[in-house]
Amino acid sequence: MTFQDRHVVITGGTGALGIAVVGSLLEAGAVCHVPYRSEAEAQHFPHREHKNLSLTALGDLADEAAVMRYYEDLPKLWASIHIAGGFAFAPIEKTDKALLMGQIESNLVSAYLCSRAAIAAFRRAGGGGRIVNVAARPALEPRTGASMSAYTAAKAGVAAFTIALGEEVAGDGILVNAVAPSIMDTPANRKSMPKADYAAWPKVEEVAATILFLASPDNAVTRSAVVPVYGKS
Repeated sequence: MTFQDRHVVITGGTGALGIAVVGSLLEAGAVCHVPYRSEAEAQHFPHREHKNLSLTALGDLADEAAVMRYYEDLPKLWASIHIAGGFAFAPIEKTDKALLMGQIESNLVSAYLCSRAAIAAFRRAGGGGRIVNVAARPALEPRTGASMSAYTAAKAGVAAFTIALGEEVAGDGILVNAVAPSIMDTPANRKSMPKADYAAWPKVEEVAATILFLASPDNAVTRSAVVPVYGKS
């Protein structure tokens, strides 16, 4: 796969999966645009000095005006990859409206607004484009979402949105897909689940490889798919 000189947005690019995706894209020749919220994350971002990387402080990806301005200022865009999101493990009695709305905004609204802005950018430039969202295993298997029902509902929304949008814009040459990871092998997940079988978890590099294919010019036919990336778990 080559992304030579193609411009790609990666939200959530400073997180564990995002770092893997950005690194793979840079190796493939892409010009990566990474909006971020936390200055600390930006300062420690391992790819920050790469000549093909643009880091931009954006703030809240659920802020419609800010997202539209960000995409309007980009060069000709090839793909937009939406990794940014939130997670909450909480039983229903501890899940108030504020927590629910926070999960919906960080996961579904952010993907919706970034997809909307990306599609406007693709249409301005002509030639189609690629969108990849990140759902989660509970979005496809809701029974696995016990004690995280707000998160599950938000990610199920991402999955349904991806399928519907993929049908809507396919005629424009814009292919919209998502991946649905299970628990990934990250330092944070190992710390929170010290007795788990880490070997069964998908590696972030493996999930990144699937994202890259869906976002690449090599993907000419796959659309409206939510691809399970569960590893052996």
